Amino acid sequence: MNATVAEACEIFHKALANRHPLGAYWVAEIRMSSITTEYEVPDTLGRAANAAEDYHAETDDLMGERMVLNMGPSHPATHGVLRLILELDGEVIVKADPDVGFLHRGDEKIAENMHYNQFVPYTDRLDYLAPLANNVAYACAVEKLMGWELPPRGQALRVLCCELARISAHMLGVGVCAMDVGAMTVFLYTFTEREKIYNLCEQLTGARFTTSYTRVGGQLRDMPAGFEAAVRTFLSECEVAIGEIGKLLDKNKIFIDRMADIGVITRESAISWAMTGPNLRASGVSRDLRKDSPYLGYEKYDFDVPIAEEGDCYARYQIRMEEMRQSIRICRQVLDTMPSGPVNLADPKSMLPNKERVLMSMEELIHHFIVSTQGIDAPAGEVYFGAENPKGELGFYIHSKGGGVPNRLKIRSPSFCNLAIVSKLLPGHMVSDIPAILGSLDFVMGECDR
Repeated sequence: MNATVAEACEIFHKALANRHPLGAYWVAEIRMSSITTEYEVPDTLGRAANAAEDYHAETDDLMGERMVLNMGPSHPATHGVLRLILELDGEVIVKADPDVGFLHRGDEKIAENMHYNQFVPYTDRLDYLAPLANNVAYACAVEKLMGWELPPRGQALRVLCCELARISAHMLGVGVCAMDVGAMTVFLYTFTEREKIYNLCEQLTGARFTTSYTRVGGQLRDMPAGFEAAVRTFLSECEVAIGEIGKLLDKNKIFIDRMADIGVITRESAISWAMTGPNLRASGVSRDLRKDSPYLGYEKYDFDVPIAEEGDCYARYQIRMEEMRQSIRICRQVLDTMPSGPVNLADPKSMLPNKERVLMSMEELIHHFIVSTQGIDAPAGEVYFGAENPKGELGFYIHSKGGGVPNRLKIRSPSFCNLAIVSKLLPGHMVSDIPAILGSLDFVMGECDR
């Protein structure tokens, strides 16, 4: 051979000392008696420079590999049993697929196998942060099928329940969203106020969480003694708490940096993805069923519908804060103008008789037995009723063939519709932005999965 191993190594090291003009590789030639061999050694600095150029040019990094990450269904930032299938390029989200259904219980099919009033407790488990509002929306849908209208006092009492439920849901939504981005103190403020609402619910309905308060044609009972004064006291205290929360968050640099210009939803996207509620109004769309399609006498109350144009996480937070102030305003008007009279419909054929008369009269006992076992005699037909719930438009579609059981029942849950935009919203954001975006959407998996 013309070169020994030692000579070959010396030639190789000399080649390493001189960079190849391409910059990305060092090339050495070792000449043996009859063989020429080329060695390519990758230049780490060159690879890094090329990768940086590819990333800033928004081109695929051919030297790298994307990672698929499962976030949930037991992650605390997903606010329930939501699974996000994330495709990541480093810390940047390239693709996001929400996987729902882990809490599916078949509520709609259950409703088709029981009497109308028997389904009321199941509505508590939809948006379980605002069970009173769910009760009212379902009862209004069946009453629309029946062609009934509640007495004025019954309507006013339902409005009071809905607005207290709105404050309760928004309190938890704002508190949890703030905690997700690092503001733990705010959560303590909001949960304290929410506990006060639970005390009011217990006083009114006998239950703190799953209230099952409404009946088709009325309520379980009227307001107890002392309830009005307790509500007024709460409204005054809650107004102060909302102001304190605003002082903690409105100009907090860390909170603003985590929320502003993050998760921006344009007006067109919000409409095309069928979003409703605060998420829709934060994108500049003025739609509120309490104003656009008034029910339960909402047209008699003076309140404003807050609108924002930015469509980001911070705008959604501001909308919910202002909606709580407007709910306090509505509740005070309800208490100031509360009419007298019954809270339930006076329909002897479909409503349960007074308990005292049941215990004293055989005819009343028989009537009680028939209504309880056969349910209300609904006419054939189909109706849809949508209510402005804290999360958005909660709708019930009922198809009846007559009798006490619906033929078909379909629930339009706002959380399901609002969550659908996640697949479009998350790509392009960092992984650390996910808690802020999900918290600002404020969904509940109970009504999303149904």
